[in-house]
Amino acid sequence: MSFSTLGLSEAIVRAVTEQGYTQPTPIQLQAIPAVLSGGDLLAGAQTGTGKTAGFTLPILQRLSTTRSPHARGTHRPLRTLVLTPTRELAAQVEESVRVYGKYLPLRSAVVFGGVGIQPQIATLRSGVDILVATPGRLLDLAQQRAVDLSTIEILVLDEADRMLDMGFIHDIKKVLALLPPKRQNLLFSATFSDDIKALADRLLNGPALIEVARRNSTVEVIDQKVHPVDRTRKAQMLMHLLRERGWSQVLVFTRTKHGANRLAEVLEKNGITALAIHGNKSQGARTRALSEFKAGQLRCLVATDIAARGIDIEELPQVVNYELPNVPEDYVHRIGRTGRAGAAGAAVSLVCIDEEGFLRDIERFIKRPIPREVIAGFEPDPNAVAEPILQRGQQQRQGHRGGGRGGPPQGHARPAQAAGGGGGGGRARAPQGRRGR
Repeated sequence: MSFSTLGLSEAIVRAVTEQGYTQPTPIQLQAIPAVLSGGDLLAGAQTGTGKTAGFTLPILQRLSTTRSPHARGTHRPLRTLVLTPTRELAAQVEESVRVYGKYLPLRSAVVFGGVGIQPQIATLRSGVDILVATPGRLLDLAQQRAVDLSTIEILVLDEADRMLDMGFIHDIKKVLALLPPKRQNLLFSATFSDDIKALADRLLNGPALIEVARRNSTVEVIDQKVHPVDRTRKAQMLMHLLRERGWSQVLVFTRTKHGANRLAEVLEKNGITALAIHGNKSQGARTRALSEFKAGQLRCLVATDIAARGIDIEELPQVVNYELPNVPEDYVHRIGRTGRAGAAGAAVSLVCIDEEGFLRDIERFIKRPIPREVIAGFEPDPNAVAEPILQRGQQQRQGHRGGGRGGPPQGHARPAQAAGGGGGGGRARAPQGRRGR
């Protein structure tokens, strides 16, 4: 089945085809007709399956063929709001809107924290049909009366599970209070946790339900492996693997911002180009690091879990868990940066004795053991003693809210930082093939 058979206009199909995609993914085959019908939708699919195009394409179709009841003269009311947890994801979603809507008379914008608010206010005042936003900056704009949400016809919560994980539930409730009661609601999530189901019960009205992958599954095409190693030799092992296996583009995950900075410095001192990306980096630094990594100018991008949902790189071959996450769901999202939409990928985890508990939790969560391979010359010390790592929830509470709003969250179990990104040009997030989400 082609995109044209799903009820999309020639202008949209033309823009999609120009990106090199002709066949919709399973999530798109079900989501596009459901969104076009005008009803609410609860959709889940593992990362890399084309979720973004699953809602952007039918939204473009609907807005381009209907007139807002609030339109008067040259006034252009805001008709669609897409909320995302991170700045990178917001920028990528808005890029998809622009690329796929290039032949339509629609305007879009992206707003997030970490950059000046005045240019965003000016853009909104010029008139926008589709707004992609992180919750914190959106509420800042609403407080300054720079955005009117009373005309919204379609609301999208993208990566809703991550937004809840990051403590955005209170901000989401504030946003919902500013929206008209009659609207279409689309909730997209990588996993269907109990919290997501509770949110869906409150938000959605008789929604269609789509789930194209089994709950909490990992991408089957990803080759997963664990390399046991002593904690003090992880950096040496990583550099050994980089050199021996010829890895040229590697996304490396650490648990903490300090750990990401420290590892990037060690790699640089040993002749391996690397930069760190996390919530404490400036917006410009994060955008620059991601851009250089995508362009192949950086061999390693060292990231915290803030980046697990917002980095979309064509044919990223390798992910390394330098440290295991202490929340099993984050492992799925980390390794999901490779193996996008059916492409091959590999993920290795460097696991010391301290992390054996985290590894057992991950294996229970994904319902499969991860093969172990000891690297010659890096055999773990059999007499090593485990040292305690911050327990689940403790480390996460050290984060702070992102999206342009500071201060620690109250009572949240995980960090609420928004990551950064720009809305630059280039190819959109793929509706099918290598990079779709």
